[in-house]
This record gives sequence, structure tokens and C-alpha cells, in this order.
Amino acid sequence: LTVFITVLIIACPCSLGLAVPTAVMAGTGRAAERGIIIKNAKSLQIARQIKTIIFDKTGTLTIGKPKVSDVFGYAGSEDEILKLCASLENKSEHPLAEAVVEAANAKGISLTEVEAFEAVPGKGLIGKIAGGNLLLGSRRLMEEKGVNLQSVDEGIKKLETQGKTLMFLAKDGKLAGLIAVRDTLKEFSKAAIDGLKKMGKQVIMLTGDNQRTAQAIAGEVGIARVLSEVLPQDKQDEIKKLQSSGNKVAFVGDGINDAPALTQADLGIAIGSGTDVAIEAGDIILIRDDLRDVISALDISNYLLRKIKQNLFFSFFYNSLSIPIAAGLLYPFTGFLLNPLIAGAAMAASSVSVVLNSLLIRSYKSL
Repeated sequence: LTVFITVLIIACPCSLGLAVPTAVMAGTGRAAERGIIIKNAKSLQIARQIKTIIFDKTGTLTIGKPKVSDVFGYAGSEDEILKLCASLENKSEHPLAEAVVEAANAKGISLTEVEAFEAVPGKGLIGKIAGGNLLLGSRRLMEEKGVNLQSVDEGIKKLETQGKTLMFLAKDGKLAGLIAVRDTLKEFSKAAIDGLKKMGKQVIMLTGDNQRTAQAIAGEVGIARVLSEVLPQDKQDEIKKLQSSGNKVAFVGDGINDAPALTQADLGIAIGSGTDVAIEAGDIILIRDDLRDVISALDISNYLLRKIKQNLFFSFFYNSLSIPIAAGLLYPFTGFLLNPLIAGAAMAASSVSVVLNSLLIRSYKSL
């Protein structure tokens, strides 16, 4: 009877039940103090397996507050071109649109009512002003509508290699003007990319910008691989392609257009300063607008998984060692039987050791 009671006491799986939840609670709490919200425990395990990290450009690597740097008029003055562009962009909510409208407002240019307005996702805008058919958008939109850009090709290349995003204005099928917009990199973008590469991660930039502009920005932060000219609806497909090779992929984004990609990725990391849709779609939320927290999120996930394994070891170690002794393993040789009181103390000690080990997570200092 003594042996039976002792085995029941020592085999109580309290520490096993505490091993994972105490570590997760302490770990997610510590991460939250560092401005990293981890939505679920599954994300912790996946984060440890991530090999490839994809960054959106606008609003993620860059500040997301672009400014108009150049205006060129080929069929009218610069102010006239800016007026037409701003009138069209006034109906759009894209960051580039805000930049154009702000530039027009800064010059005191009054905007004109637009008729037959139409947004072409990822490409640009279509509308009519004073009877003239206008197109405003990317090179791709101009090519699709048959607008010839050869006459300004050299100037385009020069602007794009400076990392500027170009918007072309065509009136009645002919190039009328060009606006160049430049966004600024976030303060710690390069440091974050450097840190991830030191961790052995493959870093990719995903953007709708053309190849030259994208390569210029990527070169500033040290990203070698760029997926450019990707339409918003195609971001999810690009992630699927990477996943098909067996890679675990994380995506870092902030915009409405990033939500499908955040959901498709094995680990979605949303910037807290981004849109509500992106935040809802992400598995991990970075409250601070500091990309170095991507490194911290991966590091604390690795640290937390180690703690969980340690807790499980403590749990199984106590049971594996104590149950045979409680069952009388030593009795035929020494006459020793484990006292039920000692068994209770040992069982409690195993639970205490697991909890204390979990509490050590509170002293974790991120990279």
C-alpha cells in the first residue's frame, strides 16, 4: 500500500502540465514588454523554423511618407502637370497620391474635378479633366495603353537608379509629364537586415516598383534579392512559390495590400503603425516602428522554445528517476522504500523547478 501511494504521488504530472503554459505566459509577457505582441503559441514554434524573410518596401523598409522630388512637363508647364496629377490623385488613398497632393497644396495649386475616375490596382489611375483623357501611373500602365516613352528613356533610367518611383502622365494617348517621388528609409532598416543575415536568414524585398528603383533601394539596405513589379494581388502567389521549395517563409508588411501575403506566409509579422487589416492578419505584431524588433521576435522565440524543452526535461527527469525508486527498485538490495512524504516533496520540487525556470524568462534581454 505504501509503495502504491508513493508511486501515485510521485507520478502526478503537475510539472508536465506546467512546463509549456508557464513558459509561454512568461515569454509572451516579456515580449510584450519589448513591444512585440505574439498572438499564439504556434507562432513561437514556426518562428524558429523560418529560413526566408520577405519585406514589403513602402511603409515597411521605408517611412511610407514619400515626397515629390521632380516634376517634368513635356506638354505643359510643371505646375500644369502637377495640377492634373494632383487632381487625379486626390481621389486615391495611396501614399504616393498623398505626396502628389501635398506638393500641389504646398504650391497653392487649386485642383480640378475629375470625371470617369477609375483606379487600376497596382498600376495607376484613369480619368477625364476638361474633356481630356488622362492616364497617370506606372510604366506598365503606359505600355498597356500604348503610350510611347522612348523619348525620355534615358532620363527615366537616371531617376530610377536614384531609387525614385516614377509616375507618368499621358493626355489623349501621348506622354504629357512625369513626376518622381522619393521615399526615405527607416532609421534602423539596414541594421535589421544586417542582423538577419548574421542569423543566416535569406532576406528578400517585395515591391511593386520597377526593377531599377527596387534595386537602388535594396542596395541601400543590403538586400541582394528583389522581387519587383509585383502587383498587390500577386504578392500572395510569390510567397507560395517560395514555400513550394520547402522554405518556411516570414513576411513583414504594414498595408492593406499586404494582408493576403501576411496570411499566406508561415509567419506574418505586421508593423503596429500600419493598417488595422494588416495587424489583424499578422501572427506577430511589432508595436514599435523599429525593424530590429523582427530580430528580437525571432530570437525570443528561439529562447522560449529552449526554455520549454528545459521544462519538459525537468518534468520527465523527475518522473523517470523517481517512479522506479518509489516502486521499490532499491528495496531488494537495500531495504529502502521511499516515504510518501518525501515523494510529495519531490513532486512539489519538480513543479517549483519548472515554474522558477519559466520565471527566468523575465530576465531575458533581446538582441
